[in-house]
Amino acid sequence: MKDWNRHNAIADFVRTNRKASKMTQTELSDLTGVGLRFVRDLEQGKPNLMTDKVNQVLLFFGNTLTPTPISDETRRNLGA
Repeated sequence: MKDWNRHNAIADFVRTNRKASKMTQTELSDLTGVGLRFVRDLEQGKPNLMTDKVNQVLLFFGNTLTPTPISDETRRNLGA
């Protein structure tokens, strides 16, 4: 099994903002309506989470998932 990228942009964003708000993972879970396990998986960089639930958490911090253009070099590195 491939290791999760604990330091991906979304995991870092949620973890940093949760801690800056002085919240526990349990409190974030309760406030956003997602499960505690989901919050833990999200902060640990689990790669295959449901985007609607990710957005539920991001919306709490005033953000949302959006398509972002990538460079040609990044596209080549992805094999696209």
